[in-house]
Amino acid sequence: MFDSAMRANRAAIEAFSPPADGSDEATPPAADAEDRIDPGEDLAEWTSEVHVDGEPTVGDTVRFSKTLSEDDVDRFAAASGDTNPLHLDEEWAEETRFEGRIVHGTLVAGLISAALARFPGNVVYLSQDLEFRAPVRIGDRVTAEVTIVEALGDDRYRLRTVVDGGDTRIIDGEAVVLIDSSA
Repeated sequence: MFDSAMRANRAAIEAFSPPADGSDEATPPAADAEDRIDPGEDLAEWTSEVHVDGEPTVGDTVRFSKTLSEDDVDRFAAASGDTNPLHLDEEWAEETRFEGRIVHGTLVAGLISAALARFPGNVVYLSQDLEFRAPVRIGDRVTAEVTIVEALGDDRYRLRTVVDGGDTRIIDGEAVVLIDSSA
C-alpha cells in the first residue's frame, strides 16, 4: 500500500515540479507526434454520436463514450495531483465502502466536456452543477450525454448533462454553455 501511494505521489510531484535547469517556467515534456490528439478526431476506443442539425436548438444531443482504464486514472492523478489512495491503491481501497479502487469523479465528469467538444462550433463552459450517484470502476465503459434543454439568448444554452454506465446513472447535472456556431 505504501509503495503504490509513494509511486503516485512521485508521479504527481514530477508532473508539477519546475525544470531541473533552474528556469522559472515549467515545461511539460513534449509529446511524440503519434501521442498527440488531433482536434476533431476520435481515438479508436472512443465513440461519439452527434444529433445536431445546423444552429444549436432545444433537443440537440451529443454522446461520448469511453472505457476508463488504469492508465487514465494514473495520468489523471499525475496531472491533477489527486493521489487519493481510493483511486490508486487496490489494497487500501478494498477496505473502504467501495470495496476496491474507483475512478476519480472529476475524471468521469470530464467526459461531459468531451461530449461538449463534439458540438459544432466553439463551446465554452459557463457553469456546471453535478450530482455523483454511483462510482465507476477501472475498466467500466461510460457514456456522457448532453442535451440542450433551453436557449437562453446571446448564444447561451442550458443543458442536461448525464453520465451513464450501462443501466446505472453515474452523474446527473446541468450546465450552461456558450456555443459560438460561427467558429
